[in-house]
Amino acid sequence: MNDYSEKGLLPAGLADMLPPAAAREARINRTLMDVFAGNGYLQVKPPLIEFEEHLLEGSGAALASKMFRVMDPVSHRMMGIRTDITLQIARVATTRMKQDPRPLRLSYSGQVLRVYGSQLRPERQFAQTGVELIGPSEASADAELILLAAEALGALEVENFSIDLTLPTLVPTLCKELGIDPEIAVSAREALDHKDAVALESYKAPLNEILIKLLKAAGPADSAIEALEDISLPEAATAQIEALKNVVAQLQQSAPDLTLTIDPGEFRGFEYQSGLSFTVFARGVRGELGRGGRYCLMDGESASGFTLFLDSLMRAVPRRPADDRLYLPFGTSLDQGYALRQEGWKTVAGLAPEVDIEAEARRLNCGQFLGPDGITKLS
Repeated sequence: MNDYSEKGLLPAGLADMLPPAAAREARINRTLMDVFAGNGYLQVKPPLIEFEEHLLEGSGAALASKMFRVMDPVSHRMMGIRTDITLQIARVATTRMKQDPRPLRLSYSGQVLRVYGSQLRPERQFAQTGVELIGPSEASADAELILLAAEALGALEVENFSIDLTLPTLVPTLCKELGIDPEIAVSAREALDHKDAVALESYKAPLNEILIKLLKAAGPADSAIEALEDISLPEAATAQIEALKNVVAQLQQSAPDLTLTIDPGEFRGFEYQSGLSFTVFARGVRGELGRGGRYCLMDGESASGFTLFLDSLMRAVPRRPADDRLYLPFGTSLDQGYALRQEGWKTVAGLAPEVDIEAEARRLNCGQFLGPDGITKLS
């Protein structure tokens, strides 16, 4: 292997993002942040790395195995590279912005790094863009976030996407109310999440009967709610179903065309969620576009939010031909170039007299060139 090949080799799960992909990701990110700002969400920017114990406090402990760690040569304390930005926003909300009025609406965007990828997302470094709604515990807050996610995807012209709602705390709550041994409760939760009907049947009644009904309830929102209403559940578990129904009703009233599904037993990826959660999928796109849900801050304050994954979004957002690159022949005046950029063109200026302006424009991947008769599109 020669030196050039060795320099181009990167660790598994890491990759260079080259033109035009890098510009496309940046454009997607700007669109998202503009939508969030338009809905009153204020941007914050936490650091890429901070003290390990801060990232692992409370709900962050669930992500400990995914974190890269380094020693800080200044303080001699262990530091962690963030695996998720949500927990950093939670820290900001409970410290630097503790006195700000609630509800507190915050948005963010940045890179995260993980020790290993997943089957659906082998990438170990990727960009997250999202929002957090700090303070309110009402169902209207959950509905606001889901509608905001839908608005953001609409602004990106993503088609055929769906919102999959889940209750990651439903099975633990159910098992606690039924007096089920904690170890059995954990295995039952995993069996339901894996859709393992044989394992679910092996539990004693009434747990097995309820779990099978929860398994069969998964599907489009209307039919799922109808199936859930037919299940006899203890009080606290019933309250979670009622909260889910409330949110669905608000969503269907505000956005009747929004595709909603419900999988009441899913919990993988919702390690720190404490209430209604959701995942965003798009037909024909690998991996989820985003996920979010309700959780609690360290001081017990209620919060909810969602994160969109830009690597998945790039597979979902319609591609447009790069025809806005305009070649400016050598000698084009600065004023003329500036005026064209103000019109929205991305100009590429010639640095030496051209023998063939059209050929030079094509060589530099420009879709048009400025000629004696004005702007000409390459055929």
